Amino acid sequence: MSANNAPQPVKLSLPLEYQQHLFQELRGEDELVVIAKGLGLMRLVTNLLHSYDAAGNNLIVIIGAEDRENAWIGEALAEHAAISMAPKARGLTVVNTDFTSVAAREKMYAKGGIYSITSRILVVDLLTSLLNPETITGVILLHADKVVATSLEAFILRVYRQKNKTGFLKALSDNPDPFTIGFSPLATMMRNIFLRKASLWPRFHVTVASSLEGKKKAEVIELEVPMTDAMREIQTAIMECVEVSIQELKKGNTGLEMDDWNLDSALLKNFDVMVRRQLDPNWHRVSWKTKQIVSDLTVLRGLLHSVLAFDSVSFLQHLDTIHAAHSPQPGSTRQTQSPWLFLDAAHTIFNSAKQRVYASSAKATEKSTIDSLRPVLEEQPKWALLAEILEEIDRDLYFEPPMRDDSNGTILIMCSDTATCRQLRDYLQTMHVQPKADNDTKQGKEEHNPSGAFMMRRKLRNYLNWKREFAQISTALFSENQKALEGAADPRLAQGAYKGRAPANKRRRVRGGGAIGTAAGRTANGSLAQYFEKPAEVAELMDEVQVTEEEANQKADIISDPLEDMDDYYQLYEMQDLVVVHAYDGDQDEHVLEEVKPRYIVMYEPDASFIRRVEVYRSSHNDRNVRVYFMFYGGSVEEQRYLATVRREKDAFTKLIKERASMSVVMTVDSHGVEDPQEAFLRTVNTRIAGGGRLAATAQPPRIVVDVREFRSSLPSLLHGRSMVIVPCMLTVGDYILSPNICVERKSVSDLISSFRDGRLYAQAETMFQHYRNPLLLIEFDANKSFTLEPFADLSGNLRSVNPAEAPSDLQSRLVLLTLAFPRLRVVWSNNAYQTAEIFEGLKAQQDEPDPVAAVRAGLERDASAEDQAFNREPHDMLGVVPGVTPRNLKNLTLEAESVREVANMQVEELEPLIGREAARRVYGFFNRNLIDVDD
Repeated sequence: MSANNAPQPVKLSLPLEYQQHLFQELRGEDELVVIAKGLGLMRLVTNLLHSYDAAGNNLIVIIGAEDRENAWIGEALAEHAAISMAPKARGLTVVNTDFTSVAAREKMYAKGGIYSITSRILVVDLLTSLLNPETITGVILLHADKVVATSLEAFILRVYRQKNKTGFLKALSDNPDPFTIGFSPLATMMRNIFLRKASLWPRFHVTVASSLEGKKKAEVIELEVPMTDAMREIQTAIMECVEVSIQELKKGNTGLEMDDWNLDSALLKNFDVMVRRQLDPNWHRVSWKTKQIVSDLTVLRGLLHSVLAFDSVSFLQHLDTIHAAHSPQPGSTRQTQSPWLFLDAAHTIFNSAKQRVYASSAKATEKSTIDSLRPVLEEQPKWALLAEILEEIDRDLYFEPPMRDDSNGTILIMCSDTATCRQLRDYLQTMHVQPKADNDTKQGKEEHNPSGAFMMRRKLRNYLNWKREFAQISTALFSENQKALEGAADPRLAQGAYKGRAPANKRRRVRGGGAIGTAAGRTANGSLAQYFEKPAEVAELMDEVQVTEEEANQKADIISDPLEDMDDYYQLYEMQDLVVVHAYDGDQDEHVLEEVKPRYIVMYEPDASFIRRVEVYRSSHNDRNVRVYFMFYGGSVEEQRYLATVRREKDAFTKLIKERASMSVVMTVDSHGVEDPQEAFLRTVNTRIAGGGRLAATAQPPRIVVDVREFRSSLPSLLHGRSMVIVPCMLTVGDYILSPNICVERKSVSDLISSFRDGRLYAQAETMFQHYRNPLLLIEFDANKSFTLEPFADLSGNLRSVNPAEAPSDLQSRLVLLTLAFPRLRVVWSNNAYQTAEIFEGLKAQQDEPDPVAAVRAGLERDASAEDQAFNREPHDMLGVVPGVTPRNLKNLTLEAESVREVANMQVEELEPLIGREAARRVYGFFNRNLIDVDD
């Protein structure tokens, strides 16, 4: 097959042996490829697509590609076509929501080419035969690890395989973890994507290892950076808080699967998400304390990263923000403060964070009773090491100039996020700016030592200004509630579990939140006001020292420049003079390496996949030498996370290899692809005619008309899996039409609440009764999550739900009112999509098949055709909730106006002929209402 598709030679860019092996495998047969992160999956995909694109007579569909992957594939295909000089190559066409025209898509599919189509558009086009599955040459599925039995991708592949047995199907993934969860996960996943063969390519694969560990190996220098004592103390204290929180969770929630609830998994996995998933079925029953601890775990895990990534001043500011967010509201009689803030470890966190920024120094002055503050401004240990690395690189370039090769002399610094990028940029710009010292000799000694003192002093000034404003705002907001807060605090603490230690905890909480020294007031605001007098003096002193040098040496980050004299001042830098600071960005890092061509790479934070990208980059280019500096904090969570990531991936591949070795042949023939003749016969003659039933004699499979907006859910896929024909249509009335008499409006619980709020559900029920004899309201909830109607959720906290004046506002009352208004409306409850599919199958028994044309016409005007219906639903729905607009007059507005903006700009006189005088006045009043001074 591959030889016939490519009659002329095609130039590929696959320099490494394992890449060539993989390409040959994929060209030869259908398979699932699971490859380790960083080994160049996208390069493989683009070369594979180019080999089909160059032939020119193929229709290839790509499923599951993200926006930036589409951009990459499109760019790479254009580049390959230019290099191969392939006259038939047409490149990539992206089909997303921008392509609303059905006719345009039909023409495009007829021409052939390579298309990346969003799943919702593709499934509708396949079911309506706008894109005939038999004409597709093949399908390439990206991110195969995300496919589950109920996903749209599995639905698409089922439709494709039912009608096209000869087209190829390739699935690719670079994330092995999902393939190891559950019972025989690899076999299940392969059954979902209709493949029989799995090809596994971990980093320890013999071919991969020999390709990357040859003579062209990159030079790697590993640098273990010791943390400062304060950083280690803070990290230990945070981990203690995490451990205590986990113990409290276990104590309060017995009966759950808690084997993984330990400190190791809390540090290395998405522990808070895992705990939340286990608690979801009983979320409405768990105590307030449990809910608080679950949210606290997210905060504490974030702090573990922040203490290593943020500078000392930013970390202290971050702590202040967390404390403010977790403090109880003024006048509150409920204890809403996080339990970890009562621990001694929390005091250590706040105290150590404060001592990294400034410390007390008592001076023998007339104010000897008051300590003055001196700035400490502890710098991150990695900064000094980074400056040393850059100096070493400069020395090497000067004393031992490297041999001329294809790489630029650029230095590339990689870090975890854009915030760290900004921090490093500021440090590198200002590390040689020395603040004026009192002693000239001291300044002379430190002249050549890079330091972040200038940047840290500026950050401290900004922090002190921020803290002063923060205190003023807090005082202004909470001054009225001071007495209420004082009155509510003492009784609550006396009754609580911390009875004996109440004053100390109260004092510690204030001191930690304000990050302040000795005075411990009874209220947060009192101590903050006392605290802010002293740092103001420190800020003034620093301003006196720094102001002239700052103006002389530094420019503002954001300046206004008219660019009138651009030619005189602007020029391109030489690549060898550049230091590029970049954040890790997945596959895009390969682009960065190829475009920057760095000679020196500094990995400021460890990342396993980037190391492999550097290996692939170095091994792919003979003439590009690379030296990598690999930095990490010794004994830190950062190091543990990195090692655990590598170990977890290795374990995942080991499990996959073992499962593949013992796996039976996966049956990829869909059981519903060709219908059993006996099934067809039983459908033809149904002998169950008791109870007034009638003889059904039809060999046609059951048919359901489905609204195209319903393809976001998994229900159409499950209905199709039950041998039902799905007919996608743009319906005005209902979501599913089961028969000429049965119409179903499907609502999730959240959608049900919003439909009641805006009155949409009453209008929908009304229109359903106008066109169908038996309308149904299907309410679908998730069996794995807590489900309770509003009043029973929390009677103590939701006073409105038990207030007679507010009775009609709750969900139960509204449901009762709905059934009173429409007595013949049937309400069906379902706890998942599988049960819904079973219910639909039972409802369809002994019923005539629905007419799609009649279903589309329902709700339209009598003389209107189906094509007249508005296809852009978002503005249509937006207008529907405007006061004065009803389903009856909405049609007139959409026919008259081209956009919501046009309706908003209409005068009452223009609206009146369309929707009537009173409605026109309400619509005009809504769009012209003054938001600042609202008169109810």
